Amino acid sequence: MVDPAKVVDLVKEARDRRSAPLILELDLSDGIVETAPADPLSAILSMRRTHLRDVLDGLRRGRADPRVRALVVKISAGIGLAMAQELRDAVRAFRATGKLTVAWAETFGETGHGTVPYYLATAFERIYLQPSGDVGLTGVSLEEPFFKDALDKVGVAPRFAKRHEYKTMANTFMERSYTPEHQEMSHRLVISIGEQITAGVAEARGLTEDRVQELIDRGPLLGSEALDAGLVDTLGYRDEVYAYVRAKSGRDAQLRYVTRYNRSHTLAPRFPRPRQDVVALIQGHGQIRLGRSGRSPMPGQGSAMGSDTIGAAFRAAVRDDRVKAIVFRVNSPGGSAVASDAIWREVVLARKAGKPVIVSMGNLAASGGYYVSMAADTIVAQPGTLTGSIGVVVGKPIVSGLLDRLGVGLGSVENGAHARMFSTTRDFTESEWERINSSLDRIYEDFTAKVAEGREMTREQVHELARGRVWTGADARRNGLVDELGGIDTALDLARKKAGLPADAAVRVFPHTTPLDRLRAPESSEDRTAAAMRLDAWGPLTGLATRLGLPAAGPLTLPGSWDIR
Repeated sequence: MVDPAKVVDLVKEARDRRSAPLILELDLSDGIVETAPADPLSAILSMRRTHLRDVLDGLRRGRADPRVRALVVKISAGIGLAMAQELRDAVRAFRATGKLTVAWAETFGETGHGTVPYYLATAFERIYLQPSGDVGLTGVSLEEPFFKDALDKVGVAPRFAKRHEYKTMANTFMERSYTPEHQEMSHRLVISIGEQITAGVAEARGLTEDRVQELIDRGPLLGSEALDAGLVDTLGYRDEVYAYVRAKSGRDAQLRYVTRYNRSHTLAPRFPRPRQDVVALIQGHGQIRLGRSGRSPMPGQGSAMGSDTIGAAFRAAVRDDRVKAIVFRVNSPGGSAVASDAIWREVVLARKAGKPVIVSMGNLAASGGYYVSMAADTIVAQPGTLTGSIGVVVGKPIVSGLLDRLGVGLGSVENGAHARMFSTTRDFTESEWERINSSLDRIYEDFTAKVAEGREMTREQVHELARGRVWTGADARRNGLVDELGGIDTALDLARKKAGLPADAAVRVFPHTTPLDRLRAPESSEDRTAAAMRLDAWGPLTGLATRLGLPAAGPLTLPGSWDIR
């Protein structure tokens, strides 16, 4: 028999849960992913990961929700600089409504880098640090290896050509140390990023920039030293952090992860307007290649931006008369020049069709990543985004010396003077070098001409900013390669304004496919399922495969790891 008293208690408990104050939580221990992968396997593997859109949308909703009293975030390493700046912007907007914001960490870098995590924490009203923790605010550095001597020792001879002196991939294999241009570029990147972090910490903590620089030069700081210097507010453990937040928010306040809070609103039953105008969001992540976008079957192994998939997304958005503007999120080191050009063309066609295109750059949008962005109406980047690298490089390693040392013989037959042009077992001939240089010149001239057209510059102005040079978003804006500083929310707001849409106009991800769509065969090349993402065997090893002479990613590739953490 049902106990009526228990039923009443359950109803009361459910009612209290719906009306109780909320404390939003965010745990950055596992980092944040830009978006859920489109292929089913990777989507399942990333289901428990925190997605950037959920966090940003949840914080935006929380700003206007009277139930939400506070935000408490566990800070950890693993967030890139530009994404940290995006989160800082969202936290400061949340904080501006008068709601409590608290960041806490066991440590900001235990025998490791803590500069970017601490920089993110300074957006919060209060910073807690575990008493045994440190503040590893030690500044910014770049370490870049040069393999020439090592390759000489094993009998590998690198053969590369580039346009121009700041395109540094070739230096990695052909030089023993920095060239003057390489050192100049890397030094300016470090200075620009250091300036951003120093200014941000100084403003947030009420210190002078000179004082912050003194503390950086002393770092890493013990917890007690950081407290005395005003870098943290309280030394305390997790239980003390939550006791403080609950005391400020109300003892009956309930904890809710930001992502769950956002999804509960997203999944709530609504009655949408049948012809609601929207902004299309197209996600372009990873190495750029011909064909479909893809992802390695192993979790956390990166993604690839396929020209077919991105092109199909743009065409679908253009055909949909409900789409009034497009935001193209780009987070890529580049890759194939031909694939980049195919995506560039779709951006141009979307604009010709009357759909404004706003690019939002993530941590990295360089080389081919800049190529696919340059035709947009407006380019938005964070100050710490790495972009530019307008240049080109082509080459191969010659491994014949290594094979000789290993006692490996090699026979070959060929039909055609250049049949073995890209073989790694022999050098380029004079006529092959002529072909390579012709190709480099054509790609570079085409690249810079399209930058000049898109950015309304002269070819001479573009060449001075190009030559393969990487810029921070802050420097890129000063030089006219970027229009606005901000994150994806800034880009969405600009898109709505350009399209004359209300500030709360909906955002729809393109290409939009259902699980059933992914299983059925496409009817034609225009079908939205025709360019569905696929698995990729190489994943993050694509760059290494290229350098070893395996199928190339392309000449518009930024080498190495450029994630500033």
